[in-house]
Amino acid sequence: MAGIFKLTRIPALKTVADFRKHVASLGVELPCEDEILTGSASPLTQPVDGVIVNGKRINNRWAIQPMEGWDGTTTGGATDEMRRRWQRFGGSGAKLIYGGEAMAVRPDGRANPNQLIIVEQNQRDLAELREILLRAHRERFGNADDVVIGFQLTHSGRFCKPNDKKHLEPRVAYRHPILDRKFNVTSDAQVFSDAEIDRLIEDYVRAARIAWEVGADFVDLKHCHGYLLHEFLGAHTRPGKFGGRFENRTRVLRDLVSGIRASGNPIELGVRLSAFDSVPFKPDPARSRPGRPGPGIPEDFSHCLPYRYGFGVNQDHPVEYDLTETFRFAELCAQLGVKILNLSAGSPYYNPHLQRPAAYPPSDGYQPAYDPLIDVARQINVVKQVKEHLVKIRNPKSEIRNPILVGSAYSYLQEYLPHVAQQVIHHGWTDMIGMGRMILSYPSILTHAVANGTLNTKSICRTFSDCTTAPRNGLISGCYPLDKYYTGKPEFQKLKEIKKATEA
Repeated sequence: MAGIFKLTRIPALKTVADFRKHVASLGVELPCEDEILTGSASPLTQPVDGVIVNGKRINNRWAIQPMEGWDGTTTGGATDEMRRRWQRFGGSGAKLIYGGEAMAVRPDGRANPNQLIIVEQNQRDLAELREILLRAHRERFGNADDVVIGFQLTHSGRFCKPNDKKHLEPRVAYRHPILDRKFNVTSDAQVFSDAEIDRLIEDYVRAARIAWEVGADFVDLKHCHGYLLHEFLGAHTRPGKFGGRFENRTRVLRDLVSGIRASGNPIELGVRLSAFDSVPFKPDPARSRPGRPGPGIPEDFSHCLPYRYGFGVNQDHPVEYDLTETFRFAELCAQLGVKILNLSAGSPYYNPHLQRPAAYPPSDGYQPAYDPLIDVARQINVVKQVKEHLVKIRNPKSEIRNPILVGSAYSYLQEYLPHVAQQVIHHGWTDMIGMGRMILSYPSILTHAVANGTLNTKSICRTFSDCTTAPRNGLISGCYPLDKYYTGKPEFQKLKEIKKATEA
């Protein structure tokens, strides 16, 4: 039996030269600056020119990604843990808070029973979260007039668990020959009808109005990670006005935008997109043992060819991407007036190595089959390709402006995150650096970097995936290994017991 891949961990790479040598050995392109630049010399401190969001210019180049919370009230309101998280977002120094966290547009669209719901009864809580964030930024940096805040609007679709943390209640865009059995889709009745989608669009429009009323600068119309709107982009086999050809599969986005505008709501728009997908993966059973799943391998897809169940996928070789429609979608976003396009990849539920490269898998994941830096480089290079495409096709005489591009997958870079971030901004590969789980352990990582030229290595996220393992086992979300707030909670001991039982 072949051995499990042996990973070279980032902390073992002691110098930039070591990092570059290792990257070169992988055969990928991942630019890296010699040192962390500070102050105005750093590309990360430069404003984003050309796009104004709700009258504001974004005055640095790092953003906080939207993350799904598992610690709200059962009615979708705020809790102390959530308030603390938003306070840390505000103190991070990021000028773009891209979504804060995912907010379900109605109760049955939640991915867990403790997710935020953006409905009228929670309006006061949402306004409070925004004000906590802005107050923290003002207290640390003097003012918050240039902080751009978005609310991410979502319906979890195939991954809905609105009433019980262990019970799926999926609603889907189409039947999937592999994912249906994994996520308990057993009947065509679980497929949204066209009429139901029309009503869901009304829920999004109402949610966008609430976001504007409580002071959000934009809403993100979530099209990523296998959630409902992303799934519609891959609805090649769906009949009717929301499936089949590209124009139909993007109709939900166009109807959302037209509905928001027809309502008189001036709120700005963003989209987070999985730029490419892949077939679902699973642990290799031949290389798994109790307590240690094998490396990830594709599920058998031989009965699904051509693969018409994803977006940005090579239909003949669906473990490879095809950006043809990704480019078209980015063009559509520009035409619709979307101001910010945040690019990710894959799904944390069925191919997490693509979406968030990690050294250690969550409890329901699998070991890396190869160095995660390969998937970091893949995402960074795809953003580069999308940006190059938009620049190439833009007519300078047109009033249409390209959206700000935000890249993802940077947390795995750890010590070398600032070095790579500087270079990709300097070379124009992306407009902004988006960060998620790193912010849970080290909110001020790039503020420290550009102020001091160094990092606090004890605060760096090492991608232990406890922030995923905990909620997947019914516990509140947070950074258990590095955030002392969570190490002192009873959930910390419960998480240790869950992991120990899994490894037994």
